[in-house]
Amino acid sequence: MSTQHAAQFLPHAAPMVLLETVIEVTTETARCSVNVSKDSVLAPFLNAQGALPAWYALELIAQTIGVWSGWHGAHSGESPQLGMLLGGRGLKCTVPEFAAGSELVIDVSMVLRDEKIASFEGVISIKGEQDNLQVAKGRLNTYQPDKDEIIKLTQGMQE
Repeated sequence: MSTQHAAQFLPHAAPMVLLETVIEVTTETARCSVNVSKDSVLAPFLNAQGALPAWYALELIAQTIGVWSGWHGAHSGESPQLGMLLGGRGLKCTVPEFAAGSELVIDVSMVLRDEKIASFEGVISIKGEQDNLQVAKGRLNTYQPDKDEIIKLTQGMQE
């Protein structure tokens, strides 16, 4: 698989796309990356030291799941679809922030999936010269509404 931009597989618009590169997508996994830099898509979210607070791990993993879904949809002729995060379990970060200048590699692996609900294990690592240092991991549960459900949900928000 050639390297592709994550934005093409997500229904998000800038500045809410927090991933840069799709490294690999398989039947049950996805790997994406992003640089923690004032020149990257993360620039609006960095603190004064140029680091990304670790609580963004939840969204980085969720968007990698979104890339997985969008990539598979694109190969079926569909545009990226809205997905919903139902919750997470055991999300732990070993650092308070992702340091300026680091490259984050986000891996997700499907645990289970039916028509609309899925569960993925996610891991965030900081890319190193020798090995990647794992700095966050957890399980996220997602829901894929159909178009009628999205219309109902958005109409309820307008009332």
